[in-house]
Amino acid sequence: MQNNVSSPWPGKADRARQRALKREAVLTTAVRFFNQKGFHATSLDDVAEALNVTKPTIYHYFKSKDEILFDCVKQGLEAIRAAAERVEAQGGTGIERLRSLAYDYAICMTQDFCICITRTADHELSPKSRARFRALKREIDQTMRQVIRDGIADGTIAQGDERIISFTMAGALNWIARWFTPEGPMSREEVAEATVAQLMSGVLPRQEAPGR
Repeated sequence: MQNNVSSPWPGKADRARQRALKREAVLTTAVRFFNQKGFHATSLDDVAEALNVTKPTIYHYFKSKDEILFDCVKQGLEAIRAAAERVEAQGGTGIERLRSLAYDYAICMTQDFCICITRTADHELSPKSRARFRALKREIDQTMRQVIRDGIADGTIAQGDERIISFTMAGALNWIARWFTPEGPMSREEVAEATVAQLMSGVLPRQEAPGR
């Protein structure tokens, strides 16, 4: 029997979509508080008031403030990981891939979820979340090191310790989150271009001096 009655209740797919949208609203609101006030100084009452809901409503979507914080930093780390995957899919020399990865990484570090990575100390996460946080960071570091190794192998990156190069670049890129402001004199794209230009000058092979 065919039923042509239009139900006022949302279907399963609609409910899932609405739940995802509401979870995302909590995260985008919470991450701004975390970045401005710090994790410990932010309460779920702050987030609930900004969203015009009650605190129990937030607990309907997240078990704890720790879970919200971890989901915020996870989104930031996954944005960087996605950038690394795009760069690897594009191919090219080691230096070309490293430049593209550094640029995308820099852009990420001007955005709320990635800013939260830099402003979150490991000890602010629960032991379980901390372990997952560190695992994601190691994965990104290993990707960057592989690009650097490939560049050293193909001669487009100067010989050096891949670990030191990776840590130095990641440190400089992460620090963008500490000083960048959208209202500043440079756009995020200009900041990314200038930062990457400085970093690339430090890894390019040195030309032999005339007469040597």
